[in-house]
Amino acid sequence: MEIHIDIDGNDPLFTQVMKQVKHAVSCGALGAGEPLPSIRQLANDLDINNKTVAKAYRLLERDNIIQTKGYRGTYVHPDAIENCTTDINAWVNTELTKTITAFRNADVTDSEIRIAFTDVMNNTNSKGN
Repeated sequence: MEIHIDIDGNDPLFTQVMKQVKHAVSCGALGAGEPLPSIRQLANDLDINNKTVAKAYRLLERDNIIQTKGYRGTYVHPDAIENCTTDINAWVNTELTKTITAFRNADVTDSEIRIAFTDVMNNTNSKGN
C-alpha cells in the first residue's frame, strides 16, 4: 500500500490518510491482519507531522478499520472490509439535521440552537468526553 498526500488538497491530511487506508482495504490491497507502518514511520515517509498520522490512526481504530496491539504494532482489523462503508460523519449530519428540524418546527430560533449547542458541547468537553 502506498499513500500519497496532497498538501494543497481540500481534504485535511488526516482525512487523506484515512481515505487511502480505507480504499486499500476495500479494494483488497490490504487484508485483515496485515501490518501497517508505525505512526512515526508513516509520518516520516509522508513528510507530515506525527500527530496527523496519530489522529488518522485513532479515527480508523474507532471505526474498526485498524487495531493497535500495543508495542506489537498496528494491523488491519479482521472486520475492516465490512466497516469501510460506515461513514460516521454522514450519520452525525443526518442526526443533527433531524434534531435541528425538530427545533425549528418548535419555533426555536437558529441563534437559540447555536447557543444551546455551544453550551452542551462546552459542558460535555469539560467532563472529559
